[in-house]
Amino acid sequence: MAFDRQNKKERAEKTEELVEKLVHVNRVAKTVKGGRTMSFAAVVVVGDGKGRVGYGSGKASEVPEAVTKATNEAKKNMVRIPLREGRTLHHDVHGRYGAGKVVLRTAPAGTGVIAGGPMRAVFEALGVQDVVAKSLGSNNPYNMIKATFNALESINSPRMVAAKRGKKVGDIVSRREYSTANKLEKEEALINE
Repeated sequence: MAFDRQNKKERAEKTEELVEKLVHVNRVAKTVKGGRTMSFAAVVVVGDGKGRVGYGSGKASEVPEAVTKATNEAKKNMVRIPLREGRTLHHDVHGRYGAGKVVLRTAPAGTGVIAGGPMRAVFEALGVQDVVAKSLGSNNPYNMIKATFNALESINSPRMVAAKRGKKVGDIVSRREYSTANKLEKEEALINE
């Protein structure tokens, strides 16, 4: 029975293709009595491209070992992020971790991923196609990734908001669509005048 469970788990892992992005490798030197010992620290972001993403860091005396450790940690720490239409965020959001501050904004179709460095890796692994992001604080890759995850984890989908308020999803989403439709009508009226 336990053997069957293991086989199912292994098959599920094989079918699930993960995107692995190496964000940063840092060489660390420790001075000891006999000289210096070098080691490497790696930061990796892993995602399935469909709304699940995780990050991890690993240290080892060789780069491939550090990357493997970081990848394994990232796979353990994966979280699901709700995406709008499978391509962008539901709403604008701010994230913070230590001195790292990030602003993530939704974007219309065709915008692409406008983000730098570590944040770009997170969005590509997550499967976001349209987003505008800006890092305002620290450019330390560890803090930027943690701030980005802080922001992503605070995103609420219409389903989550409806559940909290005790309303139907249609009530909340229809308002959002109606407000954009009103804006378009007003713009057309101004153009026609």
